[in-house]
Amino acid sequence: MNDQPDNSIWLFGYGSLIYKVDFPFLERRRARIRGWTRRFWQGSHDHRGTPEAPGRVVTLIADSGAVCTGMAYRVTPDVFAHLDHREKNGYTREASEFFFDDGSHAQGVVYVANPGNEAYLGPADEDEIARHIARARGPSGENRDYLLALAAALRELGSDDAHVFGIERELRGMLEAAT
Repeated sequence: MNDQPDNSIWLFGYGSLIYKVDFPFLERRRARIRGWTRRFWQGSHDHRGTPEAPGRVVTLIADSGAVCTGMAYRVTPDVFAHLDHREKNGYTREASEFFFDDGSHAQGVVYVANPGNEAYLGPADEDEIARHIARARGPSGENRDYLLALAAALRELGSDDAHVFGIERELRGMLEAAT
């Protein structure tokens, strides 16, 4: 079922687009996409790090059995000028089907930073990712703030993301040990 007006597009947010909504939208709904899992495998040279010391942010990795919970926004096409700039560090738009809590679904787009893009950092252990995040900082602030805000937003959505929460646990342990 797809009841959106012809001039609007659904956008799926699974990282900072869940909690940092700096764009206009027509509608906002909790949603899921299938076949993708959220991972802190993308470098951030422009927001949560620098070219010399990139931060780590989330991307989606293809995983046939996975379901990723996030937030869907119904937007007008003009919003993509801002979002394409915001998500410029290795992300491209991909088509996906979104599933809503009421059983309805819609086609839309999601930003994915695929392996092979110039900022891709790839897999690492949770403690290694947490150490990386703990020391990274960029024009948008501390990388740890991104992780902590994402974990809080996922809890608000009722999403149990073992990867994000495992890294958060490691980071909090490091911060407590440092005090």
